[in-house]
Amino acid sequence: MAASNSHSNETGAIGNGCETDLKVHVFSSSLELHEKLHEKWSLKKKPYPAMYSSIFGGIITDPAMMMIPIDDHMVHRGHGVFDTAIILNGHLYELDAHIDRFLRSAAKAKISSPFPRSVLRHILIQLTAVSELKKGTLRYWLSAGPGDFLLTPSGHGNSAFYAVAIDDDFSQCKEGVKAITSTVPIKTPQFATMKSVNYLPNVLTKMEAEEKGAFASIWVDEEGYVAEGPNVNVAFITKEKELILPCFDKVLSGCTALRLLALAPKLVEDGKLKSVGTANLTVEEAKDAAEMMFVGSTLPVLPIISWDDEPIGDGRVGELTMALSDLLWDDMVSGSEIERIPVPYT
Repeated sequence: MAASNSHSNETGAIGNGCETDLKVHVFSSSLELHEKLHEKWSLKKKPYPAMYSSIFGGIITDPAMMMIPIDDHMVHRGHGVFDTAIILNGHLYELDAHIDRFLRSAAKAKISSPFPRSVLRHILIQLTAVSELKKGTLRYWLSAGPGDFLLTPSGHGNSAFYAVAIDDDFSQCKEGVKAITSTVPIKTPQFATMKSVNYLPNVLTKMEAEEKGAFASIWVDEEGYVAEGPNVNVAFITKEKELILPCFDKVLSGCTALRLLALAPKLVEDGKLKSVGTANLTVEEAKDAAEMMFVGSTLPVLPIISWDDEPIGDGRVGELTMALSDLLWDDMVSGSEIERIPVPYT
C-alpha cells in the first residue's frame, strides 16, 4: 500500500509541475518489488499462463515474473527474431514449418540457438502442455542475449531463447474488411524476408490503416508490385479464377500462405479454380481482381472487399475466398498429425 501511495504522490507531483520535489521510490528488497509486480495481476485472469526463459532455465507460470533482462540485445538493439504457432483443439498447428522459418531468420540475423532444433521443439510442446491452453497462440524469440549495452554481442556471445503461451481467442473470419496502400517505406528484401523484432515499420503501417478506418495497409515495392501486409500475406483471385500470391523473394514467406498454396489445388481438381501459383502483380492488376484476401495464422483467410476505397470485384465477400478459408480452417481443425501435433497435457 505504501508503494501505491508513493506512486500516486509521484504522479501528482509531476502533474502539478513540481518535478523538482519528486522523490522516486527506491525498492528496498526483491520481496517488496515482487509484491508490487503482483498488484497488476492479482485480480486478472492470466493472459499468459506460461513462459519459458533460457535465462531462468525453465518454465514460469507467474505472469509477474515473466521478464526479459534490460541488457538483452533484443531489447536495446533489436537484435532478435521471433515466430509463432497456433494452439487449436489441443494441437499445435504447423509448428515444424514455423520452427524451420524461425531458425532461417536466426541464421540471417547471425544469432545462434542455445539449443538444437529438437530441444527447441520439445520446449515449445512442453510449454503448451504446462499452459493447459487448448486454444491460443505460442510466440517465441531467439535473442543475441543479455550481457551489456554494446552494439554487438561480441562481448558475451550468449544467445537466449524465450517463449510464451498466450490465451488468445480467434475464429474463422467471414466478414470483409477494407485495406489501403501504405505510405510507410517498405523494408528491403534482406529484412523483409526474416522475421526479426524490428517491427516498427509494420506497426506504423498498421496504425496508418486503423487511423483511416481500414484493417491493414498493403506495401507496394519500388517496382510497383504488390508485396504484403504488416503481418499478413495477400492473395488474389483473378477474373479468370486464378489464385495468385505475390512472389516471396521480397516478402516474408508466410507459413499459412504456403499451406494455402499446398491445399488450394483441391479447388482446381473440383473445377472451382483454374490455377494456383505466385507471380508479380502490379497494383492495377491486383485491384482488377475478382476477389482479394489477407492470409495469416489466426485468420486464416480474411476477405478484403475494398482497397483504397475502390471495391474489389462486386465489393462483397467472394465464394472462392470462403472456399479457401474453409480449406485452411478444416486443415487447422482436423488435418493430419503431420500438420497438427497433439499436446501431451497431463
